Amino acid sequence: MKKFILSLFASMLLTTALWAQSQTTTPANPVDGKVKFAKETIDFGKTKFNKPVSVDFEFTNVSKEPVIIETARASCGCTTPTWTKEPILPGKKGKITAGYSANSVGTQNKTIWVKVKGVDQDKELHLTGQVEN
Repeated sequence: MKKFILSLFASMLLTTALWAQSQTTTPANPVDGKVKFAKETIDFGKTKFNKPVSVDFEFTNVSKEPVIIETARASCGCTTPTWTKEPILPGKKGKITAGYSANSVGTQNKTIWVKVKGVDQDKELHLTGQVEN
């Protein structure tokens, strides 16, 4: 009986360890298994009202296959994303450029959703900053 309890305890311990390892190696967002962004949030700092700013969200293809960015869409019309249209080969870099019109005074927090071909879940990127008069 003692051996049975010890082997049951050992199996539970092993199962828990394997489960914990699988949780740490699985990306939270499936896009993370395809591309790795250098920064997911970029603060453009301070800018003047109606003085547009532009930032680049650079990424690397970390998969073993070419990656295609299908779309990048913004949370409002004041932010215009453009992106690398051609397939990005494994190990190569691409970018999402976010242009912001700065047409509203105050603290800004804009979201860009990136759709990677073959992945159902979008990746969120954030553009923050301060627009002053």
